[in-house]
Amino acid sequence: MSQCRQQQPLPQNRSVWGWSYYGCHALWLHLLCLVGAWSGQASPAIQAAQPHSIKIEGDITLGGLFPVHAKGPAGVPCGEVKKEKGIHRMEAMLYALDQINSDPDLLPNITLGARILDTCSRDTYALEQSLTFVQALIRKDTSDVRCSNGEPPLIRMPERVVGVIGASASSVSIMVANVLRLFAIPQISYASTAPELSDNNRYDFFSRVVPPDSYQAQAMVDIVKAMGWNYVSTLASEGNYGESGVDAFVQVSREAGGLCIAQSLKIPRDPKPGEFDKIIKRLMETSNARGIIIFANEDDIRRVLHAAKKANLTGHFLFVGSDSWGSKISPILDQEDVAEGAVTILPKRASIEGFDQYFTSRSLENNRRNIWFAEFWEDDFKCKLTRPGIKLEEGKRKCTGEEQISRDSPYEQEGKVQFVIDAVYAMAHALHNMHLDLCPGATGVCERMDPVEGRLLLHYIRAVTFNGSSGTTVMFNENGDAPGRYDIFQYQLFNTSSPGYRVIGQWTNHLHLNVEEMQWSGGEQTIPDSVCSFPCKPGERKKMVKGVTCCWHCELCDGYRYQVDEFNCEMCPLDMRPAGNRTACLPTPIVKLEWHSPWALLPMFLAILGILATSLVIGTFVRFNDTPIVRASGRELSYVLLTGIFLIYAITFLMIAEPGAAVCAFRRLFLGLGMCITYAALLTKTNRIYRIFEQGKKAVTPPRFISPTSQLSITFSLVSLQVLGVFIWFGVIPPHTTVDYEEQRPPNPELARGILKCDMSDLSLICCLSYSIVLMVTCTIYAVKSRGVPETFNEAKPIGFTMYTTCIIWLAFVPIFFGTAQSTEKMYIQTTTLTVSMSLSASVSLGLLYLPKVYVILFHPEQNVPKRKRSFKAVAQVATMSMRLSQKASEKQNGEPNPEESLDSK
Repeated sequence: MSQCRQQQPLPQNRSVWGWSYYGCHALWLHLLCLVGAWSGQASPAIQAAQPHSIKIEGDITLGGLFPVHAKGPAGVPCGEVKKEKGIHRMEAMLYALDQINSDPDLLPNITLGARILDTCSRDTYALEQSLTFVQALIRKDTSDVRCSNGEPPLIRMPERVVGVIGASASSVSIMVANVLRLFAIPQISYASTAPELSDNNRYDFFSRVVPPDSYQAQAMVDIVKAMGWNYVSTLASEGNYGESGVDAFVQVSREAGGLCIAQSLKIPRDPKPGEFDKIIKRLMETSNARGIIIFANEDDIRRVLHAAKKANLTGHFLFVGSDSWGSKISPILDQEDVAEGAVTILPKRASIEGFDQYFTSRSLENNRRNIWFAEFWEDDFKCKLTRPGIKLEEGKRKCTGEEQISRDSPYEQEGKVQFVIDAVYAMAHALHNMHLDLCPGATGVCERMDPVEGRLLLHYIRAVTFNGSSGTTVMFNENGDAPGRYDIFQYQLFNTSSPGYRVIGQWTNHLHLNVEEMQWSGGEQTIPDSVCSFPCKPGERKKMVKGVTCCWHCELCDGYRYQVDEFNCEMCPLDMRPAGNRTACLPTPIVKLEWHSPWALLPMFLAILGILATSLVIGTFVRFNDTPIVRASGRELSYVLLTGIFLIYAITFLMIAEPGAAVCAFRRLFLGLGMCITYAALLTKTNRIYRIFEQGKKAVTPPRFISPTSQLSITFSLVSLQVLGVFIWFGVIPPHTTVDYEEQRPPNPELARGILKCDMSDLSLICCLSYSIVLMVTCTIYAVKSRGVPETFNEAKPIGFTMYTTCIIWLAFVPIFFGTAQSTEKMYIQTTTLTVSMSLSASVSLGLLYLPKVYVILFHPEQNVPKRKRSFKAVAQVATMSMRLSQKASEKQNGEPNPEESLDSK
């Protein structure tokens, strides 16, 4: 019986779900049978149609997906080889398989094999390649296919892949996971961190040994907040990894609060020339957002740094990179100054010493199973492998094959190597546990595990717990996610033994950041700012910018307002003023008119002089009480009048004294009493003179109440009204002190003072003086009416001059007193004005009425002699003659004055 062996390939160029190609299946198999019958094996053309892959024989085959090559240019699926993310990681899987297969305690008597494919860092290409993993699971109808001898073909089935290790990029893992779940093939990724893959309903066969970006995003938010930043921009590579990473960061930052996103920019999958220059320009539109959260592949990171350097913005941007940046050298090569200070995050890892020994010992001779190793060799050693007889290109060095990794080229273990190893071991432990349960005591793979049931294997994968290659526990939660454990790095150029990434903290559900170990551009250790608005100074409130919670304007709590909280200002109570920093209110200082104040010195000086002068007059009058001048001046009323003048001077000291209940009571009583006594006495005098001469014009009988006793009675009656009013005031409003905080409350709160004063308002003060003013005005009226009395007749003329001058003084007092009502010096000005006006009015009365008499008494005693007495009849005749002379004087403009007689009045 002839046999027709066929190794069935999958077509390269078909759609993802293009199962329709099996319609041509019969013809395809027939051609293969013909070729197989002739040669007994697949032709080279058919082998070339196979996906470029590594095949490792074994009892159980695992799939592997690695970005061995970068994206190719337009129209080309693959580009240059990726030494770290591609070759290092892929070799880590081969290393893990070697370790497991040589371990007698893990899967004893069972060999793990592998089918490893190159994704070329492109999700669509990776999807086409991964269809290799499901070939064995696709049932093909070959009933109508026969070989040339009429026998049915004997088709060699492709190896069955029980699980897949990979992929690297999240976008690739998402594409592949959608296919693998249809065929119940478990998948464990070593680098895909997109939060979307945690959806156990859509990606139920997907697991990963790295934590999802939701943890990474939380860690990055914690880092940003720990550095005091609240205004950052995000930058993401187009695709699941970048976009979902930024989405997770934005979501976590929104939930945490206190962090605003200035801009969220996306790097196109196939950027046009100048695209990165535009991105940098847009980031500078919000230049305060210096912090850039970047979820991007290393190619995009490199081009972003280059664009920033090109724009002369070295040191401006402060990058916080995701695990795709990690601690890689390639993204920052030749642009370290731009990357200085960049904070990056990487799942907690350790360098696997065994892998270093394994990888550095690889050579072209001992690593033929890696079909891409020769390409890596050329790139790593910058040489060219040639076949004999082929001429080497100019400028190229020929590879000798004697080169050694780490000795002749730089080597540093790639950051995800540990996770590749852990992913392979997780699959191996799950198969081991499955074998113990399904094949107890059996050697090799038993029937119950042939084939391996995918959903059951997934159950064992999710249940594994073991110490990984770095000593940390490898385990999965219900969504297939690994726990979040991150190392935090910062790229530093200064103050270190050698420039490079330095571990500055870690995150295991909580952040532990060594801020003191951080350094920034130029070796500066102060954390730069990345804030929309700087904190307001004490005493300033935040006026928020609408729609942006991290941006505000600082507004001073001006005037008498103080800062209640960061958003509000309030007025201080009336008796308080804001503190210097306007964060609290302090009691307003209380002041009063001090004795040493300039405002008090002038009134006191005048008052002292007045008191001395008054005392001199009183003493002189008492000493010469019975002399003619003293008797002629009306001794009784003179003493009363001098008492009033003395009280007017004395009130100055009460007005300056510190307010108290007693002082306030005396102010009320004596403020108006001195003036009342003075002008009541003067009014009585002028009224007496006026009545005498008016009566003399009509009759020869004297008017009533002109005796000294009557004069005193009238005077005291007038004064009693003032005293009665004051005592009624005492009863209605008892005297007390008050502090006036409004009087001295200027725009500048530092100058605010509370004025300690008696409870006398401007109105009450005027009311207190109003009665005395009425007496003064009335007295002035009588003085005017008595102006026709002969100037040698008693005191009519001096009293008249006294009252005219007093009126002028008080008319000047009114505008000064009330014109300063709005002045911050109101209390001082008004007190000085009042006391000076009172002292001046008292001095006028004292000077015009009594000092001439004292002068005569003391310096011209010869004139202090009795005058010839006249009867009231003679007074009447003089009054009649004066009236007639006044009438004639009105008829003649230039009349001669008649001599007047003097009269000693009683």
